[in-house]
Amino acid sequence: MKIGNFVPDNNVFLAPMAGVTDKSYRIICKSQDCGMVYTEMISSKGMYYGSKRTGLMLDIDPREGATAVQIFGSDPDIMGFMAETIGDNEKVSIIDINMGCPAPKIVKNCDGSALMKDPKTAEKVVKKVVEKAKKPVTVKIRKGWDDSLINAVEFAKMLEAAGASAITIHGRTRAQMYEGVADWDIIKKVKEAISVPLIGNGDVKSPESAKKLIEYTGCDGIMIGRAAMGNPFIFKRVVHYLKTGEIIDDVPGRDKIDTALYHLSLAEEFKGHTGVIEMRKHIAWYIKGMKDAAAVRDAVNKMTSKEEMESFLLDYRKSIIL
Repeated sequence: MKIGNFVPDNNVFLAPMAGVTDKSYRIICKSQDCGMVYTEMISSKGMYYGSKRTGLMLDIDPREGATAVQIFGSDPDIMGFMAETIGDNEKVSIIDINMGCPAPKIVKNCDGSALMKDPKTAEKVVKKVVEKAKKPVTVKIRKGWDDSLINAVEFAKMLEAAGASAITIHGRTRAQMYEGVADWDIIKKVKEAISVPLIGNGDVKSPESAKKLIEYTGCDGIMIGRAAMGNPFIFKRVVHYLKTGEIIDDVPGRDKIDTALYHLSLAEEFKGHTGVIEMRKHIAWYIKGMKDAAAVRDAVNKMTSKEEMESFLLDYRKSIIL
């Protein structure tokens, strides 16, 4: 798979997720054979006006390998200016434009998936970013706004004509948010309509479903989001299955705890106390389905220091048979 002049390590990618895919988690996923990781979506206006928090989100560690920076916004000039700035960073492999986020606070500003209702502005944004960027530019979209406006095929063709080097489609409308079943038929239709690589996203929860998505739609790559939360191991399992047809057993509980501990150390290293607090949700995801998971989650949610969490998880690890 080739995106512009860039070739990722494989075609199984980590989806950008706000509050999830920060630097520490991207390192974890990369260690599990993820072909390319994505930053959390970053506000072009926040970057333009010098937001310190936004600037920190752009920090990339060498251990992440191939990294795509996802930006959002609807002002073509500001988006272009920021694409030019980001393109100077040698650690950035791809600049991705978010036109799929369904969050109310994003769409109320005519950003994210709201741009699917405004193809003319979307086209101007892509053209300006492509003009200014020094890296391949990709775009992430949805099936459409709602059932009365399903325009992914026409929209994708416009994006390709505007200069996008690849397109990712999430097979749900904005109205669906993350509910219901992803429509793989629309992914297939978009693939048949464009010549640039297409990345399919939606309802990939296992190696088998990843293969089914590729076989059914013909998409060139897949993006995994919610199924990777607390389960970065899914990348190695999917990549191996796509290459060999063999299923790797799920990771033992003790290995999950070991990964959570490593994740905790990275989070504290990069974000200090804030990173430790943010690890509460990650730990809950790591231990889902394991012994006494609810009690462990409740206990961790009251902890405020790395040392306390670390000691507790090490004791918990001893109680796990495998």
